Amino acid sequence: MFVPRKILERKLMEILAEDVGQGDATTAVVVPAETSVEAEIIAKEQGVVAGIEETKILAESLGFCADAKLSDGDVVKNKQVVAKLDGNARVILTAERTMLNLLSRMSGIATTTRNLAERIKRAHLTTSIAATRKTAPGLLYFDKKAVQIGGGDPHRMHLDDLVLIKDNHIRIAGSAETAIKKARAGVSFTKKIEIEVTNPEEAMRAAEGGAEIVMLDNFSPRLIRQTVELMKKKGQFGKVLLEASGGITADNLLEYASTGVDILSLGEITHSCRSLNLSLEITKVK
Repeated sequence: MFVPRKILERKLMEILAEDVGQGDATTAVVVPAETSVEAEIIAKEQGVVAGIEETKILAESLGFCADAKLSDGDVVKNKQVVAKLDGNARVILTAERTMLNLLSRMSGIATTTRNLAERIKRAHLTTSIAATRKTAPGLLYFDKKAVQIGGGDPHRMHLDDLVLIKDNHIRIAGSAETAIKKARAGVSFTKKIEIEVTNPEEAMRAAEGGAEIVMLDNFSPRLIRQTVELMKKKGQFGKVLLEASGGITADNLLEYASTGVDILSLGEITHSCRSLNLSLEITKVK
């Protein structure tokens, strides 16, 4: 994923400004203004690193150096140095929590995603892992980027990415078929149409009605297999992408992945992520 540096800088500065408030009261009274330090960001457990680019840009924007020892997507081991910092002590300490929060969260998301994707690969299955839009407010870009770094698909970034017809849209439209027809008539040819269904028959009608992606919402693995068999019988299997979403966890991942669906989307990758344990330690006062 790429956005121009100035846009990324603005996102990072907004996050930092929220944390700083009217100023770092502790650093202002304890740390002399002219003090310079060297510091290290150290991993306290193994995982997949994500957020290196953001760490470097934040540091450079604030006038101190961040010498990354790893790249996004690399595996970091316990006690390994992720980056070395050098610069004004006040600035580094004031930015410390924002820098670590973002780096830890992104690395946690990337680690979880990588673990899930590798489990599927080891089982010799081809199902893709995708995130959902259940991200932390204000952190959508960073959460989705971390999913990609971990080997997953970010799914929709924004509401304008594709047409995704969900249950409430269908209730208002009157039927899934009507919703698909309205979408096809009113949306640009550049937008794919996905629809959420609740049973195999709806999935079949959605595929026949022109949907390009069919989301099997809260289907059990048994019900997904029934849907796949029905689509094969009707000659629709392989003509649309099948996405399973809802109730999928690390514990039942392989059971879902073996059903024949193309994509598994898991909200827990982003909404319940466990951050990677990282710390910042001053190594030299100058």
